[in-house]
Amino acid sequence: MENTGERLTTTIKHETAIHHLHRYAIAIELAKNKEVLDIASGEGYGSNLLSKTAKNVTGVDISREAIEFATKKYKSNNLNFIKGQADKIPLEDNSIDLAVSFETIEHHDKHNEMFNELKRVLRPNGLLIMSSPDKANYSNSTNHDNHFHIKELYREEFKELVTQNFKHSKIYYQNISYNSIIVPEDGLGSNFKEYSGDFLNVNSTPTLAFPVYNICIASDNELTDVNLADFSTYSATEVLEDILNVYDSKTYKIGKMVTQPLRWLRKLSF
Repeated sequence: MENTGERLTTTIKHETAIHHLHRYAIAIELAKNKEVLDIASGEGYGSNLLSKTAKNVTGVDISREAIEFATKKYKSNNLNFIKGQADKIPLEDNSIDLAVSFETIEHHDKHNEMFNELKRVLRPNGLLIMSSPDKANYSNSTNHDNHFHIKELYREEFKELVTQNFKHSKIYYQNISYNSIIVPEDGLGSNFKEYSGDFLNVNSTPTLAFPVYNICIASDNELTDVNLADFSTYSATEVLEDILNVYDSKTYKIGKMVTQPLRWLRKLSF
């Protein structure tokens, strides 16, 4: 499917893909043995991932091209794709246990209508998991203009929309950073999971699956005074950005080109 920039396709392998896959990894666990709606299913990879644990998944998208593509690419007895809109969901009342909506609401301005439809198709004990870019950080602070977005929401606007429509809710924040992660040897049980995988499969472990370094804190006394965080990350985004900027600079590229013959000679001398 052609990458127009409007929706995520499996040809995209950068930060946007990581954002989406992490959200779907969480949704996969919520979808176990449930009737699931994936609204704005796009290329279909997310609906396909959800179908691995769900009882049934219906992917809905406004684009006929996307529906036809997803139907041909992803085939499963518990997965189907149909054309529809976020404010006119083509499903029966009280027919869904879990509604999944990632990066959808900012693509239109019928937010109240969409929530009315989600409430209509969800069963009384149904769940909604939805993501929306924070306008303050996604657009304003970065001077970024995504012309596919019709109406982005600030954090408080998003929270108000959710709390007006649902009696109970939890709000989470998401960002991507290049970081170091430290966890205890025995893991954190259900309080921590490391997700990994790709557009076809997503896996999880209760601790780091591939730790490169071992760290110890030791004493002849009991470690009762050692009260470190159970899980910690160190954001290396700023450091790595400086490194990447160096590698991308004209000075580095010219220097690499000038010294290339010397590197060839050095290889030949060994």
